[in-house]
Order: sequence, then C-alpha cells, then structure tokens
Amino acid sequence: MHKPIPPAPTTPGVLDLRPLIQLVQVLREPGGCPWDQVQTHRSMRRELVEEVYEMLEAIDDNDVAGMREELGDVLLQVVFHARLAEEDGLFSMQDIITDVVDKLVYRHPHVFGDTQVDGAAQVVANWETLKAKEKTDRKSVLDGIAKGLPSLMRAYKLSAKAAKTGFDWPDAPAARQKVDEELLELQEAAEAGDGDHTEEELGDALFALAVYARKLELEPETALNRACNKFDRRFRYVEALVKADHREWKDLSLEDLTALWNQAKQHFSVTK
Repeated sequence: MHKPIPPAPTTPGVLDLRPLIQLVQVLREPGGCPWDQVQTHRSMRRELVEEVYEMLEAIDDNDVAGMREELGDVLLQVVFHARLAEEDGLFSMQDIITDVVDKLVYRHPHVFGDTQVDGAAQVVANWETLKAKEKTDRKSVLDGIAKGLPSLMRAYKLSAKAAKTGFDWPDAPAARQKVDEELLELQEAAEAGDGDHTEEELGDALFALAVYARKLELEPETALNRACNKFDRRFRYVEALVKADHREWKDLSLEDLTALWNQAKQHFSVTK
C-alpha cells in the first residue's frame, strides 16, 4: 500500500512540490505504473520536447488556461527526470533547485552584490562574463550551444557567438549580400540536378538568412514560426472556402488556388 499523496498546501505564499514529487515516486515504485517504471532519460526526451513546444503554443495563442496546464506538464517532466537521476544516485530535485538558485544569485551581482549597472545590456554583458568564468573547461566560444536546438535557432546562436570574436559581417547589407550569393549557388546546384549538393547549398542559404536576421536584430526561429502560423490560418480558411462551395481539390486550377489564397490573405488583413 503506497503512502497517500500529501495535499497541496493552503497557506498563501507557500509552495510545496511534495505532492508531485511523491506522485512520481509512487508511479516509479513496484506496484506503480508499468509505463512509468520502464522510462529512461532518453525515452522521455520526446515528451520533454513536446511539452515545451505545447507551452510555447499556449504563449503564442495567449491561452492563459493552456499556459497553466502546459507549465504543469513541463514541471512534471523536470520532476520525473530528477527522480530518474535520484534513483541512480546522481542528483535530486533539491540539488537542481539549490544549483539554479546559487547560479542566479552569482550571475545577478547587481541585485545580490555591489555591482552597478546602467541597463539591461550591461546585465547581459556581465552575465556572459560571469558565465565564462564558470565554464573554464570550454575550449571554443561555440561550446555550450546545444546541438539539439531547432536549426534556425542554432544557426543564430552559432553566428552570434562567433561574432563575439570579430568573425562577423560589418552590417546588415553585407549579410544580405551573402544571402544573395548563397541563393545563387542554391539555384545553380538545383539546376545541375545534384540532390546532395542542393541540400548543402539550401543549408548554407538558410544559415545566411539566420545571420541576416541577427544583423536586423530579429530572431529567425520566431519569424519562421510566425510565418507558419500565418500559413496555417490562411490554408484552413481556404479549406473552408473549398468545402463551402462543394468543390474538389483535384478540380481546382492554379488560378483557382491563387484566387482562394488571395481571398484568405484579404480576410485576415481585414480581421487583424
């Protein structure tokens, strides 16, 4: 018989993670959940990524109820991975909390120390300096950039880190010129019919666009996500138009599709 899960505290301002921590412990113990018992850090990787993206979607949609739910799901992932580590004698949830608190105190000397700052930019600069002092084992300025990041985000971060050494275009127009060069090389590779080389050149063009975005002080991942959401809205509207007219997709010409797409663009430009 498992110990009962303690109720959440009712005292205002008191945060208690014990109900969730003990719940995960019960799920993992003999007599718990067969699915939870066989999970590992690696097998739970996809769930962690999915929960984070669902949280991002709730933010983009300004869905407060969704944010509350998805933050809970992300927190569950944190507690679950902490439990796996604790079972292996590696670290505990308390270790995680202690470490991040210590790190934040150290990297905020303007709050918890005597350092003076003029604004957010200086805070970021101090943060990077203090972070570099912590990571003494790093041999490259590119160390610490996760290879599992979305590729556009990784391209942005790689070029930004490299730029700190002076390896950068002088301005946005110069970066834009590189984009044009890469697009021309992509076109030449595509026309040559070399699939592997075309893929390589497409990657170079996307990387150049990420650098150009950085020089424009824009986040390429955010920009692409915005474009994806826009396409999603417009295409769903087109689907509704096709269905409402009792038409078949196979019967629509390119001119028909273009006209429908323009209707969708007009609709959302008016309803913004």
